[in-house]
Amino acid sequence: MDEITPQQRRVIKDFPLTRLLPNMLTIMSLCSGLTAIRFALSEKWHEAILAIVAAAIFDMLDGRVARLLNITSKFGAELDSLSDAISLGVAPALILYEWTLKDAGSIGWVAVLTYVVCMALRLARFNTMLDDPPTPVRKNYFVGMAAPGGAGLAIMPIVFVLAFGDTFRLPPATVAFWFILLGGLMVSRLPTLSLKGIRITHNLIVPVFLVVVILTAAMITDPWITLSGLGTAYFLSMPCIWLVYYRQKK
Repeated sequence: MDEITPQQRRVIKDFPLTRLLPNMLTIMSLCSGLTAIRFALSEKWHEAILAIVAAAIFDMLDGRVARLLNITSKFGAELDSLSDAISLGVAPALILYEWTLKDAGSIGWVAVLTYVVCMALRLARFNTMLDDPPTPVRKNYFVGMAAPGGAGLAIMPIVFVLAFGDTFRLPPATVAFWFILLGGLMVSRLPTLSLKGIRITHNLIVPVFLVVVILTAAMITDPWITLSGLGTAYFLSMPCIWLVYYRQKK
């Protein structure tokens, strides 16, 4: 057996902390999702929703940080998918089940199972497509609704009640249908916008920063109305995205 040289031993010993950053963000997403479940079991809906939002943000950051630092790996991809299945699949489903779907009887549980299974299938398909060469059109889009988008729309029934009161409370059966619809969108092959494909000119840098500042101020001032507006805009933008995609593809 060959001996490890001092130089090789130093390489093994010295491990840049930055290589752990993407996986640290993934673990933070997982912890946020599990914490959301804990809050839901205590009927602390405000905290549960904010924990899901935090999980989605961490999930959107981990992959981008990995690509930015050029430290993507199979381990990171698998860890990310396992984290997403729990934080963005199981956690929102259990929160909505405790909040209203359990009152829908069997159809409520069927909706929960449909959403979680579709989330798992969507993540599995995403992993199998990582090695596929991106086409000029497809690189700007996801195939099916992305996991953070699905989780964000899944919690919208609670967000609308927190923002506007019980007037906007949907019947349990309607929420169950909403969950099944989201599951179908995630496993579909319909395109949804990918932010990693967006490029901006230098003239738009300052306006983009202003938009970020405005959204941050809105989230701090009234997070529920802000989240309800963002969720509605995202859902209503899907038909426009489909139209643009198929025109570019032709």
